[in-house]
Amino acid sequence: MAPLFRDFSFTSLTSGLLSAFVGFSSSFAVIVQGLTAVGASPAEAASGLMMAAVAMGLAGIILSLRYRMPLSVAWTTPGAAFLATLHAPEGGFAVTVGAFMLAAALTILAGLWRPLGRLAEAIPTPLANAMLAGILVPLCLAPFRAMGVMPEIALPIFLAWAVMARISRLLAIPAAILVATVLVLRGLEPGAFALGQFWSPPVFVMPQLTLAAVAGIALPLFVLTMASQNVAGIAVLKSFGYTPKAGPLISFTGLMALLSAPFGSPGVNMAAITAALCAGPEANPDPDRRYWSAIVAGIGYAIMGLGAAIAVAVMAVAPPEVIAAVAGLALLGALAGSLAASVADPTAREASVITILITASGVSFFGIGGAFWGLLAGAALYAWDTRKLRRAAAEAEAEAAE
Repeated sequence: MAPLFRDFSFTSLTSGLLSAFVGFSSSFAVIVQGLTAVGASPAEAASGLMMAAVAMGLAGIILSLRYRMPLSVAWTTPGAAFLATLHAPEGGFAVTVGAFMLAAALTILAGLWRPLGRLAEAIPTPLANAMLAGILVPLCLAPFRAMGVMPEIALPIFLAWAVMARISRLLAIPAAILVATVLVLRGLEPGAFALGQFWSPPVFVMPQLTLAAVAGIALPLFVLTMASQNVAGIAVLKSFGYTPKAGPLISFTGLMALLSAPFGSPGVNMAAITAALCAGPEANPDPDRRYWSAIVAGIGYAIMGLGAAIAVAVMAVAPPEVIAAVAGLALLGALAGSLAASVADPTAREASVITILITASGVSFFGIGGAFWGLLAGAALYAWDTRKLRRAAAEAEAEAAE
């Protein structure tokens, strides 16, 4: 244990705490909004938020200690954004929980069985980003729609975000949340909160599963988790010189997601954005000692998760437009990145646009939402277009050979 604690440093402490604060505060509203949309009660939403935070905290601590690398773990923000576009499935939140468990099981299998992992990774990057962009577009319109409904609250929230983003991008969403919380609490009657609202125990939900939930929730959630989070998270680590084996990391995060899913957690995965805070030189000049920053972040996540009921209690008394506005602002960066990546390749541009439009439309067939159909239509167009390009290239090569 002595060598372990000798690697600890003040910079690792500050980087880890910053990572936990930014990771939790910048997206917890998206998690709660997503869980509520698919049928969770306030107690179940608080349980899901708590267990997701505790699961990603423990996963980050265990993985970082095991591999002596800054292996940050996060909840599935793109997945929660996807849930926020849905409605409660037939059968209620129990069916959603069953879909969470199936997505987690597929993630475990993807890490252990390379053919499935390669299949998930084989989804063209432009189409995966297009599906994410289509999911995010309606959510990112919410801040501006809220300005038309309640400008006295929505406009100060937007201004706080815009001003702070020019000073420190990492603190923009925390600033917006602070302003939103002050404005909401200021308008409450005395005694609006009871002490019991500040703590809520985990709520176990007996999972169920339907075919519609498999195609409409579990499979899109698995694809988003793999393409938008796990693959990106491993890439961030490699950019800082760390080369862990991806399979065991993905499987372990899938296991933690599976264990926490019956309590409402939508899933955890390798972190991408906050991974850079823990893996960069600011955490420690020595790359071999930076793993402590991910350990500190994990501890921070777990502690903040235990107070999840406070966040849910505040959100429960806030107007829905305020919650949607904060969540939309938190997703603007992800929308910009996914839009740029989805149309960067000219050969996939049309297929990507079709994927975005169908996904954003909210169309539903057989109880299956637009994300599945958008990806399916985009993949068909992409396969057609690339087949034509390959054929044209082959014919040109044959003519040149003659």
